[in-house]
Amino acid sequence: MTDLDLCAAQYCSVAGDLNVNLDRHAQFMRLAAHHGVKFLLFPELSLTGYEPSLASELALSADSELLQPLRDLAKQSGMTTVVGVPLRQAGAEAVFIGALVFGADGSQITYTKQYLHPGEEVVFSPGQGGPLLAVSGEKIALSVCADFSHASHAEAAAQAGAGIYAASVLISNNGYAHDSALLRGYAQQHAFGVLMANHGGPSGGWACAGRSAFWSPNGEHIVSATGTGDCLVIARRRQGVWEGEVVAHSFGA
Repeated sequence: MTDLDLCAAQYCSVAGDLNVNLDRHAQFMRLAAHHGVKFLLFPELSLTGYEPSLASELALSADSELLQPLRDLAKQSGMTTVVGVPLRQAGAEAVFIGALVFGADGSQITYTKQYLHPGEEVVFSPGQGGPLLAVSGEKIALSVCADFSHASHAEAAAQAGAGIYAASVLISNNGYAHDSALLRGYAQQHAFGVLMANHGGPSGGWACAGRSAFWSPNGEHIVSATGTGDCLVIARRRQGVWEGEVVAHSFGA
């Protein structure tokens, strides 16, 4: 079993400010790379904040030049990075809740949220998901928030051979106990690791819980943030044994 270094970027988005969020994403990426991370996962809609009322205005195409510095940084650091952004395809009105994967090899993959939370359909269209990722010899399946509330989504990831289920989320204080128990249950049921990256501060009117976490393939809680705020939640596998680390940092906006 190969060594593996995964990280959830618990991130406090600046509502609607792409330029500030792009700069702060780059800061997170550099810090994660400094700590040897090979896979970095940001929360749902991390580049804009969870702001449905602004999504149509802020939506980007997957090939937007605004994202080039993050693409370049992922390649330079050898760190596959997943960022959240509202996506619009060329010539189409539909807006998707997207996760863009900037590969360590310079490639790019698009994942779009398949299952919408009630009310999101007013702004967003259901997506098609995306392929498994390959990082350090491990297959990683992506999930964006409400996707994981459907047991069939995690089941499909397991059947496809995923060793890690990586969920970009917005989970509130009120929802954390239920949702974290669900994710831990998937780790036990499907014998894969579960990485969860949550917002570290308020977004879209929600009081986000933070407490981003990783559960090992037997459902053991390995590491989590203690609460809210900006931080990196790192899970490392060495000779088949998982260990965790939380790296807190204050990022200026």
